[in-house]
Amino acid sequence: MKNIFFFLFIVLCVACNTTKNMVEQVTTAEVPTVKTIDQMTDAELKVYADELAHKYIITDGHVDLPYRLRIKNFKLTKEFLGIPIETAEGDFDYVRAKKGGLDAPFMSIYIPASYQETGGAKEFADSLIDMVSGIAMAHPDKFAMTTSPEQVVHNFEKGILSLPMGMENGAPIEDDINNVAYFHERGIRYITLTHSKDNLICDSSYDTTRTWNGLSAFGREVVLEMNRVGIMVDISHVSDSTFYQVMEMTDVPCIASHSSTRKYTPGFERNMNDDMIKKLGENDGVIQINFGSTFLDGDIAKHRNELRGKLGALLEEKGLSYRDEAAKPIIEQFQKANPALFSDVEKVADHIDHVVALTGSTKHVGFGSDYDGVGDSLPTGLKDVSQFPNLIYTLLKRGYTEEDIANICYKNVFRVWSKVEAVAAASK
Repeated sequence: MKNIFFFLFIVLCVACNTTKNMVEQVTTAEVPTVKTIDQMTDAELKVYADELAHKYIITDGHVDLPYRLRIKNFKLTKEFLGIPIETAEGDFDYVRAKKGGLDAPFMSIYIPASYQETGGAKEFADSLIDMVSGIAMAHPDKFAMTTSPEQVVHNFEKGILSLPMGMENGAPIEDDINNVAYFHERGIRYITLTHSKDNLICDSSYDTTRTWNGLSAFGREVVLEMNRVGIMVDISHVSDSTFYQVMEMTDVPCIASHSSTRKYTPGFERNMNDDMIKKLGENDGVIQINFGSTFLDGDIAKHRNELRGKLGALLEEKGLSYRDEAAKPIIEQFQKANPALFSDVEKVADHIDHVVALTGSTKHVGFGSDYDGVGDSLPTGLKDVSQFPNLIYTLLKRGYTEEDIANICYKNVFRVWSKVEAVAAASK
């Protein structure tokens, strides 16, 4: 009898061990090994970067598509409808944006400073807004006019590209404070206070006149009115004194929609210095890094300026201007003989690193490419909107986490945008 019980005991033990081994095998098979970023091969990291570019919303603070189309005499007629969809021209179109994971490019309603002298700035702004609206109406399966972060999320989930708008140069406000609310109603969600010249609002970083030594009295009204109606204040292009005065008076965070850091471009006031970046961070704002090579590297800017001066002198010697038909072969030959220098994607990451070091987090930096706005000066690895994964890959290699990538791609801009909207709603 004892032998029978002993035999049964042995059988049960074997069965238990067999079951345990089976469970362990199944469990092991069902839980794949997840690699950390530092365990990935270079090829795997590139795939991961592309996945993140499409997993998270990517915002770009500044894309100059409307003005590019305007100077190309773009019309919403049957034969022209394909231009924003797929084209060999420029830096932006729908196909390349989808490839790169770009979801919410702020369309720049750019107003040249010349309109401050000739008049017609408001009408010109309206024409560009109408153009963006027309593109969205012509292609509702691909584009949508967008005025809030919630709309961007909704469009993202539907696979539609959002077209929020920012107005580059406050000149269309003219001397009428009511135009701030007017442009908010038209869909403008940030205003770059000025551009290349001092205007009625403030001084420009490119202008040495210093008309107001910062903000004008009217400019202060404009900033407060932007806060009231819910338009983000964009301090790209403004003079240093204008920036500091805005920081003193604004009730909400601000953005620099397409600026880089002055650390790598000494003396270039168009970029932001270290103290300004710190103050923007204290304001809970965001600097969106400009991709133009001359914004990224002071040595490249110097080299390009020297080449521009030589070419200008050559054309002047021959009695020609850049726009003359006879100048084209001369320009082409000069460019072949004197190739321009370009920055690269690593330098863009350097600027992001610097902002993170100054502000202590990844919550105050984003992308503000200036695609279609900086001509042929785009850096290697970021030549058009299809190449955002290259920048994400570079950041991952430097130790940025998935959460950091999400912050930089969209969360930081959404935080500012949402806060501006909330304060405006509370004031009504």
